[in-house]
Amino acid sequence: MSETAAPAATPSGPPPAAAPRIALRTAAIMLAFTLVFTSLMAGVYQFTQPILLASAADAKRRLINEVLPPEDYDNNLLADALELPPIVELGTTEVTRLYRARKHGEPAALVFEAVAPDGYSGRVGLILAVRTDGRLAAVRVTQHKETPGLGDYIDPKKDKNKARPWITQFDGRSLIDPPAARWRVKKDGGVFEQRAGATISARAVIHATARALAWATANAERLYTLPAGSTYQEKGP
Repeated sequence: MSETAAPAATPSGPPPAAAPRIALRTAAIMLAFTLVFTSLMAGVYQFTQPILLASAADAKRRLINEVLPPEDYDNNLLADALELPPIVELGTTEVTRLYRARKHGEPAALVFEAVAPDGYSGRVGLILAVRTDGRLAAVRVTQHKETPGLGDYIDPKKDKNKARPWITQFDGRSLIDPPAARWRVKKDGGVFEQRAGATISARAVIHATARALAWATANAERLYTLPAGSTYQEKGP
């Protein structure tokens, strides 16, 4: 019985000469896709950036207006700002911004952030407005992790006393009224109320507010006179 030789296998795939052309065509397609995708993303960014910036500015204005009524200033407060490096007295560890409120061209208030590093559950972020007479317009908590239903009363949004939230005790206060030594909770001989079982949160906010108020009062003249957009530098020893 004779054996019949099997036909030779036909090579699969493109001939060697075609491989470079296929690779070049694939690279061209990928490049075109990348260019189109990049152009689309750039267009979306250009379209949405003004909206995002306007939204961020509006949120910042609303936050500022919680501590300083809009009728108390008439300048573009967001433009009349300074950059602050990390400042020990403010408890800040990164760059923040300070806003200068003016009325009829005259200084009216400083609005800036501070941090209480010793809250019961960690850092408590604050925003303060300090008037030119050294009095606080108001203080608000911007972030915290205090215990819900216990220490979170420092945040007026969480405070159950809506008629007179705990944080409003600071309105109109200065380092003279009360004297600096009495910037404490009543339990420690001070003038500020605290809630039972949650004194640590109150202490943290009171002490941080007093330090920030003292810093702003001591440096007010320089803070008002620096050019807008510049970076504040603390004086050396």
